[in-house]
Amino acid sequence: VQLQASGGGLVQPGGSLRLSCAVSGVTFSIYAMGWFRQAPGKGREFVAAISRTGGTTKYADTVKGRFTISRDNAKNTVYLQMDSLKPEDTAVYYCGADRTASGSLASTSYTAYEYWGQGTLVTVSS
Repeated sequence: VQLQASGGGLVQPGGSLRLSCAVSGVTFSIYAMGWFRQAPGKGREFVAAISRTGGTTKYADTVKGRFTISRDNAKNTVYLQMDSLKPEDTAVYYCGADRTASGSLASTSYTAYEYWGQGTLVTVSS
């Protein structure tokens, strides 16, 4: 199983980035997917999650209205569109795959996610 996250980089406050997470080695459509982040010196925190079919999405309060999670089951890829970025969004972003979330469920707990990508660094700074 491989999750390959990409799209991170340096962006100015107020800017945008789109993260991608390509999944291989599993049947992508039976996994709920999530994005988490970890800033220096802090624990891993929930950012966004999406159910198997994309019908349910969840967001952390800190990113609600600015970030959008989506998925393309034909491309085995989950995305995180990040707009109006703030310096406090600076972190390594990780994608995770959750086999246990059935139907319209999408977990906000990192312990529910079975597989993880390697992370991609997002730095928001002027």
